[in-house]
Amino acid sequence: MTTLPIKGGNAPSPLVGEGLGEGCFCINTLMTDLKQPIVEIRNLTKSYRRGIQVIPVLENINFDIPEGEFLALMGPSGSGKSTLLNLIAGIDKTDTGTVMVGGLDITSMTETELARWRATNVGFIFQFYNLIPVLTAFENVELPLLLTWLSRKERREHVEMALQMVGLSDRMDHYPSQLSGGQQQRVAIARAIVTDPTLLVADEPTGDLDRISAEEILELMARLNREFGKTIIMVTHDPHAAERAHIIRKLEKGILNAHSQTHL
Repeated sequence: MTTLPIKGGNAPSPLVGEGLGEGCFCINTLMTDLKQPIVEIRNLTKSYRRGIQVIPVLENINFDIPEGEFLALMGPSGSGKSTLLNLIAGIDKTDTGTVMVGGLDITSMTETELARWRATNVGFIFQFYNLIPVLTAFENVELPLLLTWLSRKERREHVEMALQMVGLSDRMDHYPSQLSGGQQQRVAIARAIVTDPTLLVADEPTGDLDRISAEEILELMARLNREFGKTIIMVTHDPHAAERAHIIRKLEKGILNAHSQTHL
């Protein structure tokens, strides 16, 4: 078991474990068998305006996501799946209804409160990586930690561990242009997990990758869920990618299918 000290015992850290003294974390997180909802969505609606026209996107969405779950949201283009993901992640605001994450009603938060909440509770994985070209892999992963009180030495320890977890310890000084697409997405995943967020949200994470690289990324995400208990919500149009999730929920014209598919 590998442990590192954390100032105050409540700092952001990759993959917090249990059974340690205050001020430590471990990368051997245990998953609980009793999964409580980490996300609770009630009576959610969302629409957009185009001039005087109101375009409904999501209608009366109700469902829970258990803690430590790997859930895939599927649906055709325009079904509202990315909009729903953005609402869960606190990027967008609902018209009506509530989104509770970890017992907090994020729909009642101000923009400032949401920004602060996202910084410590949500790790984002995008289709096109969203890495900063002039920064190395190490510097890209370090970015979220610059908003914390961690010392330079502590930030380095966290970044090195995150890059080790995605198998890129030997690429930390490389720039995005020197990495393959699969390697860039691994850097993006390391950046997403470096603050030990409550949720990992992934929007078409394999959409820009070849089949082999896509398989590697899906396996990495499955490992983060399986071994470290990370709650993952993934939007995908690819049935093969969705098979890696434990639960598949489908959206059709803004309406959530009442039935879900479960993969054990």
